[in-house]
Amino acid sequence: MNGAVPAGEGILRLPQPASLRYEALIGTGGIGTGTFFLLEGDHTLGREESRGGRFLDRRDYCKLHIVCHYVRALLGPRLRVLPIGRLGRDEAGRELAREMQEAGLDQSYVRELPDRPTLSSFCFLYPDGTGGNLTTADSACAAVDRAAVEEAAPDFAFWRGRGIALAEPEVPLEARLRLLELGAGHGFLRAASFTLGEMGEVRERGLLAQVDLLGVNLEEALAAAGLRRPLPAAPSGRAELAAEAVAALAGEHAALRLSVTAGAAGSWSWDGAALHHCPALRVRVASTGGAGDAHFAGILAGLAAGLPLPSAQELGNLLAAASVTSPHTIHKGISRDMLRELAEDAGCGLDLKAICC
Repeated sequence: MNGAVPAGEGILRLPQPASLRYEALIGTGGIGTGTFFLLEGDHTLGREESRGGRFLDRRDYCKLHIVCHYVRALLGPRLRVLPIGRLGRDEAGRELAREMQEAGLDQSYVRELPDRPTLSSFCFLYPDGTGGNLTTADSACAAVDRAAVEEAAPDFAFWRGRGIALAEPEVPLEARLRLLELGAGHGFLRAASFTLGEMGEVRERGLLAQVDLLGVNLEEALAAAGLRRPLPAAPSGRAELAAEAVAALAGEHAALRLSVTAGAAGSWSWDGAALHHCPALRVRVASTGGAGDAHFAGILAGLAAGLPLPSAQELGNLLAAASVTSPHTIHKGISRDMLRELAEDAGCGLDLKAICC
């Protein structure tokens, strides 16, 4: 598809002199890279087994990088995007820094560490599409602490009432908590995601009270609500589970707003008054990696542009559909023409003319 984004503007070109509801995004989370390895044979890899396979032409990125990239790509330089993170002083770190610079991300709070490697993951896949992920535990990201987040305090003060504080996994939980505290103290919208394995601690410590918007997949939403439910194999059985998880979370945290994704079953959002569903858009899928992060990025960009949550959810749905047409977890070729064509083909209810020219 055609429609490259002209230099200096985002994919969503807002009518002038329209202003953004939020003008800055300050976030912390993982910044790293990964590779994909396709195993031979569907049987589960044994503890001492040696197995053949091949590397796939897929590039993996971490959650903070994915979300920040897409938000900046959608809204352009009118939104300041400041990731807080750590990279190793190695080739992988230098390449990621270069890519973030090209995307227009402000790296004032991204530091190189000489004694730690850049976060790296090794994703292994079976021929049926299932698989696992191995991630370095001693990476530079593990060194992100409360003091690293505190460095951004002047920017929180500068953007008071006009920013989004984004807390993403792959850095220590205490650093993310400090970011949410700064966000609360300066009137930011506090957005967060947590991994499935973190949800027990999140519940035990009551951390969702520090979050305004939670972006999770269905399995994570159930865990966040303290519910143990098996996920049905078919998409048709997931709507009831989503409604149950949202009802439980809304009952515990009345102010919490929610985005819940469920792959082929689509996504749901809770705006405090109603549960909204967006069906998954039919596209030719190259890889589903990073789709949930793209969805969350679309929601944040939509909210920054002044859209209500249900409309921002539709933008997230659209961006997620575009993202899976690439084998990489960041699709750098997404353009406004691609989004417009996807919306038209799917009969999307979002009025793209108001924000996407």
